[in-house]
Amino acid sequence: MKILRFACLAGLLWLTGCATNGTTSSGPFNTDSSPGTASHTPVIPKGPLSPITAGRAASSEVASLSTPADLWERIRRGFAMPDLQHELVQDREQWYASRPDYMQRMTERSSKYLFHIVEELERRGMPTELALLPYIESAFNPQAVSSAKAAGMWQFMPATGNYFDLKQNAFRDDRRDVLASTRAALDYLQKLYGMFGDWHLALAAYNWGEGSVGRAIAKNQKAGLGTRYTDLNMPAETRLYVPKLQAVKNIVANPEAFRTELPLIENHPYFQTVDITHDIDVAVVAQLSGVREADFRALNPSFHRPTIFAAGTPQILLPWDNARVFQRNLEAKNQGQYASWTVWSVPTTMSVAEAAQRTGMGEADLRALNNIPPRMLIKAGSALMVPRTTTTRQDVSAHLADNGQLAFTPEIVTRRTTVRAGKRDTVRSIAQRYRVSADHVADWNDVKANAAFKAGQQIVMFLPVRMGQDTKADRSASRKAAPKAAASNPTRKGGKPAKKRR
Repeated sequence: MKILRFACLAGLLWLTGCATNGTTSSGPFNTDSSPGTASHTPVIPKGPLSPITAGRAASSEVASLSTPADLWERIRRGFAMPDLQHELVQDREQWYASRPDYMQRMTERSSKYLFHIVEELERRGMPTELALLPYIESAFNPQAVSSAKAAGMWQFMPATGNYFDLKQNAFRDDRRDVLASTRAALDYLQKLYGMFGDWHLALAAYNWGEGSVGRAIAKNQKAGLGTRYTDLNMPAETRLYVPKLQAVKNIVANPEAFRTELPLIENHPYFQTVDITHDIDVAVVAQLSGVREADFRALNPSFHRPTIFAAGTPQILLPWDNARVFQRNLEAKNQGQYASWTVWSVPTTMSVAEAAQRTGMGEADLRALNNIPPRMLIKAGSALMVPRTTTTRQDVSAHLADNGQLAFTPEIVTRRTTVRAGKRDTVRSIAQRYRVSADHVADWNDVKANAAFKAGQQIVMFLPVRMGQDTKADRSASRKAAPKAAASNPTRKGGKPAKKRR
């Protein structure tokens, strides 16, 4: 019996030797295959098995097989940036932790957008801490606008937005668009990380500008100083920028330690994209999808106007469960026209009153719909939103939907003024002096266009208010004409009294 046992044990040892023969791994596991590459070769231990230490269990060598309970846990699992150890981090932790109402509003607002951002970060292999960056930039408010005119969740300046193909026109601002701005922000952050090779420096450049960070690094290198984030001389806002993100990261990582409660955010898409094939009113979309217009605009914050032009925006975002409702109701609605508004390209520079008359709108309504400021003319080529008639079947063109802009020029406000003619003054010389039309001067004074004036004769002029007594033209005229000029009955365009300039 003992001989049989020894024979079985020897056979097992011989088989184990055959199985391990030819392995080249120097560690406890064969890890020759590259990450992300499927391998059909079984992983066979080399040597005796040993327990997995806590350190190795917390590292990326061991992947969790369970689905994250919520989106916060998924974000925590993707943390990959080095922690910043700095006294400013503790200062910002205290700031956020002492404002639970603010944290609650901010995190609840983020619930609409976080899943999409995390999905994009994981797809690109980027640290999920970056999903928390809009907390620092805008408190996750897609309508936020800074004093420097940066806009949206990710706070893009107009020029940077243009560089990353974020359209900004009379109808929409893609710096506020959830999908487009997230794509642009992650493109920019990847670009900056490629430049500096350090996430803290990349974030500093996102806030301060890549040129500013590059110059600060070069300055420190020249002085023999360090070039890490904490070594650079930078503005106070940028100095606090990464500590703010680190503080929010620490709170998300361990909310109990800061006596903070994070709202539940399910690990599930909040919205989905829906194709639109015709121009359609925002109000119609809200009605057909069963969502409030305010909730629709929260997911589609880039729209400026009450109508969505399909040629420029072929997709919209709707809450996950409402997207199917919208598509079903849209198919059932068979009236052929879903938009109340269209776009009119202004043929010539004109007043708001004239544009309103030509489009069949009230002047006040036209101003309100197109955000036209007072005392402005509408320049030729401007794209105005106007009512769509029942006979209009053609949707707004792709060129207008993508490039339509509104441009204004100040309305010329004049006042009636009389000046005295000098020797040898004519209609033409007076017109040239005051930069007005000779025909107008002749018409105002009921003379011919080639007439001459007598020295000291009073000449009626209607001059722009901006060309007052202190302008170069008036000073020149006062030297050439008689020393006194009488002003009477100052009027604005349309006969309204004008305020006197002081």
